[in-house]
Amino acid sequence: MAKKVLIVTYYWPPAGGPGVQRWLKFVKYLRDFDIEPVVFIPKNPSYPMIDETFSEDIPKDITIIKQPIFEPYEFAQLFSKKKTKKISKGIIAKEKQSFVEKVLLYIRGNFFIPDARKFWVKPSVKFLKTYLKEHNIETLITTGPPHSLHLIGLRLRKQLNIKWLADFRDPWTRIGYHEKLRLTKKSQQKHLALESEVLQTADQVVTTSFTTKEEFSKLTQQPIEVITNGYDVEKYSPTPMDEKFTLSHIGSLLSERNPVVLWEVLSELIQLREDFANDFQLQFAGVISERIQRAIRDVGLDVYTTYFGYVSHQRALQLQRASQLLLVIEIDSEKTKGIIAGKLFEYMAAERPIIGIGPKDADIAKIIQETNTGTYFLYTDKAKLKTQILAYYEAFQQQKLHTSPIGLQQYSRKALTKKLAEVLYSL
Repeated sequence: MAKKVLIVTYYWPPAGGPGVQRWLKFVKYLRDFDIEPVVFIPKNPSYPMIDETFSEDIPKDITIIKQPIFEPYEFAQLFSKKKTKKISKGIIAKEKQSFVEKVLLYIRGNFFIPDARKFWVKPSVKFLKTYLKEHNIETLITTGPPHSLHLIGLRLRKQLNIKWLADFRDPWTRIGYHEKLRLTKKSQQKHLALESEVLQTADQVVTTSFTTKEEFSKLTQQPIEVITNGYDVEKYSPTPMDEKFTLSHIGSLLSERNPVVLWEVLSELIQLREDFANDFQLQFAGVISERIQRAIRDVGLDVYTTYFGYVSHQRALQLQRASQLLLVIEIDSEKTKGIIAGKLFEYMAAERPIIGIGPKDADIAKIIQETNTGTYFLYTDKAKLKTQILAYYEAFQQQKLHTSPIGLQQYSRKALTKKLAEVLYSL
């Protein structure tokens, strides 16, 4: 008889973006490992991005439970719809903020702890307490952010004889934007206390990065397993390679992920070599901050640049496979070295060389190196970056630009689901 588990997630189709993919793909494959998933989601969520194509991956006869959610962002939009939508996406600019932005951030950080979905906790606990009993479900999974969903698991774990796995797609108090929420000392202490209680109460903690596991290990004695994000074996039509020497970034690129060193290198190569200038193309698919667009204009790259805006996941996969080089960027900070962008794994599966730029000792550097899928640079590695891009370009000219990946299978969604199933059966 299959083991039944209930998964509490905020992001689910038709939500777009990376947050929805992790548990959608787990649900897609869990039955292959004798686990029957039941999914609990909000009935009326406020998703910042929509991608209807994700719905194709939902198993046809899966049980999905929906309960209403109250989201204060709807009221905040009365003040500034644009700024509220940015904050709901986690877009918090470091540059000068308006009075409205400062007020919204203060309210977000101090009145909605741990986040603005906190009002879903109490009604969800009430509903699920009965549902879990009536359907004999003995294992609960919560995934965050939003980390308020872990409070649902915390309360149910205390009230019921149930096993609880807490999945952290991103860190909690050490995530990049946390320190920008204008928290009072009391609010910061409350965040830390809730994080600690969740980590110490969950029967199993799962993280998506090795650094986050290391950080959490200092806060709890409970078992922690790293199960990264991954790539799926997608069905798509053959994609011809770009004839241009195309460098592409897929996904959001927010203000602090601004590798000025890269823009300078590309500008210098254009000025240095006429053939490079004729062949080069830079393209972005996703939300790109105004600050980064301005930095690109400042070095004269705007005429070589295309902004597609948000595209469907299927279109993103096509762009990846058509590009000559793929770009992954992380903020140059100690706090971001454990962030592994979900697109990294799809980049690897696309078998196009990856250029990674970020902090020292980053988890993404380790993965790129171990899989032989590209090169990684610090923000200070200007000369090395310039030399490597030129080497890639010359390989492109000779039609020899490719990668020889090693050990990618461990990052397939099905292999990762097998690992998750083993963890669930060990509870």
